[in-house]
Amino acid sequence: MATTKTLDDLFLDTLKDIYFAEKQILKALPKMARSAQSEQGKAGFLKHRDETQGQIARLEQVFEILGKPARGKTCEAIQGIIAEGEEIMEEFKGSAALDAGLISSAQAVEHYEIARYGTLIAWARQLGLKDAVPLLQANLAEEEATDKKLTQLAESQANAKGSKAA
Repeated sequence: MATTKTLDDLFLDTLKDIYFAEKQILKALPKMARSAQSEQGKAGFLKHRDETQGQIARLEQVFEILGKPARGKTCEAIQGIIAEGEEIMEEFKGSAALDAGLISSAQAVEHYEIARYGTLIAWARQLGLKDAVPLLQANLAEEEATDKKLTQLAESQANAKGSKAA
C-alpha cells in the first residue's frame, strides 16, 4: 500500500523544486548578462546572479532546519522558461527588441519564483517551521524587488527601443 503523502512531503518536494530552479537560474544569468545590449540590463542580470547565490544559501539553511540534505528535484517549469529565454537570445540577437525579450524572460522566471516562495511561506507557517519563514520571506522580497526593477527597466528603456526598427 502506498504511503499517504502529507503537507510536510509537499513542502520538501517544493523546496527541492525551487532549489533546482535557483541553481539553473544561477547558470542562466551570466548568459543573459552577456546578451543584454544596455549596460543597465547587463548590470541588473549580474546583480541578480549575486542575489541568487544568497537565495541558494538561504534555501540550504531551510534544508538544515528540516534535517534534510540540500538536493534539487528537476523543475520542468523553470527549464521551459529558461529554454524560452535562450530562444529569444538566439532569435533576437542584435535586434533592438532583444533587451525587451530578455526582460520578459526574466520576469517569467521572477513570477514563477514569487509563486513558489509565497506557497512555501504559507506552508512553513502551517507546519510550524517558524525558523524557515524569515529565510523564505527574504528570498521572496528580493524576487519581488527584482520584478519591479525589471518592469521599470522595460518601461523606461527596453520597450521603447524594441519598438523601433534597428
